[in-house]
Amino acid sequence: MTTGLFVLLSQFGLVGLAVVAGIGWTRDWPRVKTYAWLAAVWAGCLASSWLRRDGEAAEGWVRFWIAVGLIGVLAILYGEGVRRLKRRRLAVPAEVAQPGAFRAAELDRYARHIILREIGGPGQKRLKGAKVLVVGAGGLGSPVLLYLAAAGVGVIGVIDDDVVEGSNLQRQVIHTDGRIGMPKVFSAEVAMKALNPFIEVRPYHRKLTGEIALDLVGEFDLVLDGTDNFDTRYLVNRACVAAGVPLISGAITQWEGQVSLFDPAKGGPCYACVFPVRPAPGLVPTCAEAGVAAPLPGVIGGIMAMEAVKWITGAGETLAGRLLIHDGLYMETRVIGVKKRVDCEVCGGRH
Repeated sequence: MTTGLFVLLSQFGLVGLAVVAGIGWTRDWPRVKTYAWLAAVWAGCLASSWLRRDGEAAEGWVRFWIAVGLIGVLAILYGEGVRRLKRRRLAVPAEVAQPGAFRAAELDRYARHIILREIGGPGQKRLKGAKVLVVGAGGLGSPVLLYLAAAGVGVIGVIDDDVVEGSNLQRQVIHTDGRIGMPKVFSAEVAMKALNPFIEVRPYHRKLTGEIALDLVGEFDLVLDGTDNFDTRYLVNRACVAAGVPLISGAITQWEGQVSLFDPAKGGPCYACVFPVRPAPGLVPTCAEAGVAAPLPGVIGGIMAMEAVKWITGAGETLAGRLLIHDGLYMETRVIGVKKRVDCEVCGGRH
């Protein structure tokens, strides 16, 4: 009977070790306690194998349990070594990047940009050093802000005096149901910082007025206007012309949208050159009045962001001097040339 007990212990000792390890893990035992119990079970199995009286079989089990013990010791030493390395890593101070330099995490984040021949490292550095103002955090502003943040534009300003409403969420993808009632600029800031913590966001929760437009625009290298009213569009254009800052302007309604880049300082037209006459009130309905297809702001806003990336990095050819018109209902896109007007009341006599 005693021999049978020894045989049982030697053959089913692995089950005992597994049970002890499982209890230690589920009950959150200190590792030292778990190791002690494992050692006790192992010692019992080794002793039972040693005391067996069946000759070669007993010797085989003794060698088996010695091997199990060695493997167990190596596994424990390896685990403790890994835990020690992790503690050392956590104790190392966070990486501090020099001004203008990229952290390792940024290089990984922007790797798909950097391998593009037209952008590369120098282009990504220009994006990091750029300051861009986005007017409006609504339908067009949403994709523009998200893509500029993702692209790594260093400083992004956004001005809007509106708050998030439920009716916005059909197309203004930067906002969420949980942020209804929050000012749009702060809602946008939350989303942008969550997407890219390496950028600076400057939210301005106020209406853009003539008193502040010129000074605000003058703080940035580029302006993107995604507003849906002509008063603001003409105001932004005047401020950009006066400050010598390029303007990317987009507009949408129902199924159609348009985009252009206005840079009269480089000899191109301004917004007022292309649209010199303000439409009569009510002639051009807003999105709230006429409706808008949900993906359309993403299409036009994405093109606006693309133009910004190209202008900042110098890649490709921008829409300066050209107006892109997109019809989403029939999926037609055309580009027409636009010219500077010498008699333009805004930019005609400036450049």
